[in-house]
Amino acid sequence: MQISISVRHGEMQPGDQPLIEEKVEKLRRLFDRVNAIEVIVDLKQLDNPAVEIKVSAEHAPDCVGHAEATTVLTALDLAIPKVEQQLRRAKERLTGHRAVGHKHIDPSPSAE
Repeated sequence: MQISISVRHGEMQPGDQPLIEEKVEKLRRLFDRVNAIEVIVDLKQLDNPAVEIKVSAEHAPDCVGHAEATTVLTALDLAIPKVEQQLRRAKERLTGHRAVGHKHIDPSPSAE
């Protein structure tokens, strides 16, 4: 799995990048087919940085979460649950927990 972190309009603090990688790595536990995670930190507004997380997985649409907060790590903490929810939905669609079709129901005689 590939994790890429990019910053627009400035530079992050030195300790933020390892923390971001550590937090984003946990997304893989939700869905095994994750191929790549891209984190984009936008520092255009220094008092309100934005974080966008893009997760691409096999046989599933890309999951994207976006959040803004007072710090980069707070914005990351707000964006991660959005992506987690999208990954859970994608996994649920792929695993196929749907109702059984009528031709697969056991035709047992009803007690009348």
